[in-house]
Amino acid sequence: MKLMKTLASAALAVFMLAVPAQAQVKIGVFLPLTGQNAFGGQLELDGVNLAAKELPEVLGQKVELVVVDNKSDQVEAANAVTRLINRDKVVAIIGTYGSSLAMAGGKVAEAAKVPVVGTSCTNPLVTQGMTYYFRACFIDPYQGAGAATYAVKNLNAKKAALLVDVANDYAVGLSAFFKRSFIKLGGEIVADLKYQSGDQDFTAQLTEIISKKPDVVFIPAYFAEGGIIMKQAKELGAKFRLMGGDAMDNPETITIAGDAAEGFVHTTFPYDPGMTNMNEQAKAFTEAWTKAFPDKDPNVNAALGYTSYVMIIDAIKRGNAATSAAITKALADTKDLATPLGHLTLDEDHNPAMPVGIIEIKGGKRVYVGEVQPD
Repeated sequence: MKLMKTLASAALAVFMLAVPAQAQVKIGVFLPLTGQNAFGGQLELDGVNLAAKELPEVLGQKVELVVVDNKSDQVEAANAVTRLINRDKVVAIIGTYGSSLAMAGGKVAEAAKVPVVGTSCTNPLVTQGMTYYFRACFIDPYQGAGAATYAVKNLNAKKAALLVDVANDYAVGLSAFFKRSFIKLGGEIVADLKYQSGDQDFTAQLTEIISKKPDVVFIPAYFAEGGIIMKQAKELGAKFRLMGGDAMDNPETITIAGDAAEGFVHTTFPYDPGMTNMNEQAKAFTEAWTKAFPDKDPNVNAALGYTSYVMIIDAIKRGNAATSAAITKALADTKDLATPLGHLTLDEDHNPAMPVGIIEIKGGKRVYVGEVQPD
């Protein structure tokens, strides 16, 4: 009997060795989980994780996410992508929040021929001339034009001023596109003032802007500095409307600015749990999010992270292979893909077309007031 048990155990061991472990598809994620952009990066990671939970396998293979913190730093972003490619051997990468971080990591991915799907990196240079970088978000020329169109047609603005972080690629690019479109629509730019990332005192710039009497002031800032600008503008008695870009779409904006945020308008991507024209994928995402995170409201950054993962899984299925080359080719051919942000088709520069959403702070709450098609 003992001999038979020994032989049975040996046979089982041989059988187990003969059955290969399920193959895995490694997808990398590089997002800012610490540093200046950590709040947005964490929201996007939540969305990626939610999508991976819903779509854990592709082509019969288990998907393994490998997450690396790019620490809101360009050097660390390049290092993160290098690690994902060289050490973790990923076949595709998701990221990142922050255009400067995307461009730093993109150079590494391009050289290694590994495809990346950007979450909310809106500067056109992220994908311009690139073979391996794609994105789930609109780009700043379109966003800037959308903001200018809303300012002129909905806010009846004739004069605008700019207050721009000159150390930030996103801010510099978005302000330039707003300025160009606002002038094209017949508006006048009465001031174009600068500051540096990390500044806390904007009273000198705001005082000069107030003297120019603009109808709107466009601040393509991140939420921390944007909230401070709002507070200081209110303290100085400013009468103009403040406008911003998608980087202001953050609950902390209202926390920092308090009642000074009232009336603030910013552009965003076309997803919001309060939107009235929600598509079926947006409804499904909202329901899945509410179940997974009952104590957190669904948000657009999570929707972008979710969509980026869906784009890669869709590319693997259509390309019928979990290789970087097959994924790259299939991503470039993405057409009419149903996502929470709408049906995405990538153009020749790997950018999707989508309307620009508009948020206004009313009664201390962010309200999705609709979309605008830029002129």
